Amino acid sequence: MGLQTAVWTVIGLAIVGANLPFINQRWLALLPARGGVKPLWGHLLELVLLYFAVGGVSLALEAQVGQIYPQRWEFYAVTAAMFATLAFPGFVWRYLVRH
Repeated sequence: MGLQTAVWTVIGLAIVGANLPFINQRWLALLPARGGVKPLWGHLLELVLLYFAVGGVSLALEAQVGQIYPQRWEFYAVTAAMFATLAFPGFVWRYLVRH
């Protein structure tokens, strides 16, 4: 896999992973929620879990493409903020749009 393909794969996974908790009412898109509705804390917990999952995939792709560059806390703060920003459409659809 080339560098450009790896970058676009990570961006696509981040978009899907950030919005997945808000699109469905299943825990990690597998198990049905009790009562049919997940609470807000459930959506946020899934958002954090998927942030780490996408980060793991991106780390694996970086290792496949070349050497892994060591990151400091600033990198993780920026990527967490970007992941939360990517989750905005799903949050709006779930909580602000009347169904």
